This record gives sequence, C-alpha cells and structure tokens, in this order.
Amino acid sequence: MRLVPGRSQDFSARPAVEIDGDRIELRPLRMADEHRFMALRVINTEWLAPWDATTPENPSPRSSSAGFKEMARNLAQGAQAGTHLPWLIWFTPEGEATRLVGQLTVGPIIWGSARTTSLGYWLDQRHAGRGIMTVAVALAVDHLFFHRGLHRVEIAVRPENEASLRVVQKLGFREEGLRKRFLHIDGDWRDHRCFALTQEEIGAGLVARCRGSQSGIG
Repeated sequence: MRLVPGRSQDFSARPAVEIDGDRIELRPLRMADEHRFMALRVINTEWLAPWDATTPENPSPRSSSAGFKEMARNLAQGAQAGTHLPWLIWFTPEGEATRLVGQLTVGPIIWGSARTTSLGYWLDQRHAGRGIMTVAVALAVDHLFFHRGLHRVEIAVRPENEASLRVVQKLGFREEGLRKRFLHIDGDWRDHRCFALTQEEIGAGLVARCRGSQSGIG
C-alpha cells in the first residue's frame, strides 16, 4: 500500500486520502463523481437491492441526484470532523482505462478509549468474484490501523450475503456473533453476522495477507 504523493500525512481529522493498491485505488468521494456513481447504481439496482441501507421513514434507498448530493455532503462533513472516510473504489483492468466499480465507507469512527469503526461497501456486479473487494477492504483496514491509529474494525454482514461473507473470511476477520435486527436494510430490520479484527491480530497487514495468498485479482 502507498499513499498518493502530495497528500498530507496528518490524518488526525482529515478527509479520506487516495490509496493505491496496484490496480485498485480508493479515492475520496466527490461531487464531481455524481454522474458515474448514479449510472453505476442504476445498472446495479436489482443486484444491490437486498443489501442497501434504508430507514423506517424511507424504506426505499435513495437513487436520485438529490439523494447523491445529500449523501456526499453528509460524508464530507464526517470526513472533515474525523468521523468518516468516504471512498469510491476504482479498478484498472490490464490494458484498459480506470473505471469506477464500487464504494467503501468507513464510519462512524469512535475515538477515546474505543478507537473503533465499521466498514460498509458495495461492488458492481460485473466485477464481483474477482477479488477486487477483498483488496479494497485490505487497503482500508491497513490504513485505519497503521496510519489512523485505530484499534478495532468491524464489518456486519447479512447471513444471506455470501459474496460479502467470502471477503471477511478470506481476510481472516473473527466472527463475534449474530446481532438480531441490527440494521435497517432493504426496507426492514435485518439480522447481521458481525466480524472484527483488532490491531494485534493483523500482523504485517491485510494487504500483505492478500499478496501471500493464492487468490489474485481476476
């Protein structure tokens, strides 16, 4: 993992930085990404529907331009406050142009005696099963532990989400148990299996763990 040159390394309360993982990059979410983001969400409407966050007041996920702008503003405020890291996932296939393939959001970050946070993510269906999300999560977790100084990272996964379960299992996340009706997803309160890692458990890091395994990016 390397930070893109020219970015500040004072991460105490700064927005997301760009992180380069060879052919995979995590870039901060920006207003200028709206058209690419919305086009990708439209293409993946059915694919993402069972996993999309909702609320009791709004049981359908927002897919409008106004919804994107509100999300981007809220995440930018969280980034400035040091409570969120909003990234988009970009992938460069061999010999092709870099393309937007998904989103990874860190937050809320809880400081003080906890120093913990959660990850949420989604990926374009056309790029699923290629190891892209596994590397993206590894990049994010290493950044959180080695550069942000966090102690614990959690990922909550619906029991039916086999693709996401493969990500946490390949990276060695430890399962902590089932949380009943934990998050409002796809219009209702849903159970989630919760996985976590602490800084003491990651050794040389998750990127190194990916590179040491036999699974590459397809």
